[in-house]
Amino acid sequence: MNSWAQVAIPPVAIRFSFPELNLFDTALKSVHTIAKKDKYRIYVCGITPYDATHLGHANTYLAFDLINRYLKAMGSEVLFVQNITDIDDPLLERANRDGIDWRDLATSQIDLFRSDMVALHILPPDHYIGAVEAMPLVIDAITSLESAGTVYQVKSDYYFKVRSDSDFGRRSHLSESQMLEIFSQRGGDPQREGKQDPLDALLWLAQRPNEPGWESRYGVGRPGWHIECCAIALGYLDIDPRDNTSIDIQGGGSDLIFPHHEMSAAQGKAINGKEFAASYIHAGMIGLDGEKMSKSKGNLVFVSKLLHEGVDPMAIRIALMSHHYRQDHMWQESDLTAAQEFLSNLQIALSRMEVAPTDGVIDQIISALSQDIDTPRALKSIQSWIIETNKGGSGGKPGELSRAIDALLGIAI
Repeated sequence: MNSWAQVAIPPVAIRFSFPELNLFDTALKSVHTIAKKDKYRIYVCGITPYDATHLGHANTYLAFDLINRYLKAMGSEVLFVQNITDIDDPLLERANRDGIDWRDLATSQIDLFRSDMVALHILPPDHYIGAVEAMPLVIDAITSLESAGTVYQVKSDYYFKVRSDSDFGRRSHLSESQMLEIFSQRGGDPQREGKQDPLDALLWLAQRPNEPGWESRYGVGRPGWHIECCAIALGYLDIDPRDNTSIDIQGGGSDLIFPHHEMSAAQGKAINGKEFAASYIHAGMIGLDGEKMSKSKGNLVFVSKLLHEGVDPMAIRIALMSHHYRQDHMWQESDLTAAQEFLSNLQIALSRMEVAPTDGVIDQIISALSQDIDTPRALKSIQSWIIETNKGGSGGKPGELSRAIDALLGIAI
């Protein structure tokens, strides 16, 4: 599947130094230092394309865009892979409800998602892979799990034994009762008869009436959610046999911590014996009217709608960055109003011939980002520079600051 258009990253002057990046790791439950490497492997879970792209999606992909930008600015190579779940129950249900072919629905929403990402200045992944095109990888991954003795059959479907991973549950830190409750809410089937453990994960679903299916050694059917991401990550991220983990960062929204990331990691470990990721990084949820923004609740603010109304995509980006990426928060129209004002003031300040000194603010932006992508602090430092410039400060280089803001924060002026 094609990714979206490349986004140019201006160079940051070489005299600026970049400390190692520190990020909050869900599995460790603390901020830790991402060890300096020449090459990082990042996998971020993509959308199920039946209703894209709301601000919750945008917040997640913005968070990992900022991580990607920082690692590149450090001088490292980043291999970034993102999937798209272009076959899944919600997609089929929405297509059936609306009386359209599921493939047409997926195509339309994928195209919309790509255009939203371009508008928001999100760096495209190196590989943008759909579940349908990854079917051979998924089947091979299930075969590897079967060889490891971690697969069993319930009627015509196949399941993964989650307890085959001795670390199962370590990444999400949930009690058994919490796991069961969340599993049932997020696509799991803990009550199904014949399962060896209520939490065991579906690997291959035999074709149901009026649903699509693909040929495999496990019969005609389609993959479970968790094995899809596991197979794509292991297949496209050029795993280094010298590393103790398969990839460096597994990322997504915090609603994916369990079951999705826990189960994908357990499957990956069963396939090659390595811990799936060195770091598990998650973005917070965005809500509206007191509830998490979600398709099931219908309380969505769509990026495309804001763009259609004439909102500058950089203002959307700034509004999201005004909150810490891990912070759950309610979307407020006032956030967008403040972001539009900030953007206008920044554009005016950067257009001046004489501006306040800029080296300090660039250093402050770098420092803020290095400490768990602290965008509110980075924006505050820019705001202080704008005020100083408006008071007549001089000696700065507006072009150099503009390029740094673009490269590191993705705000194109």
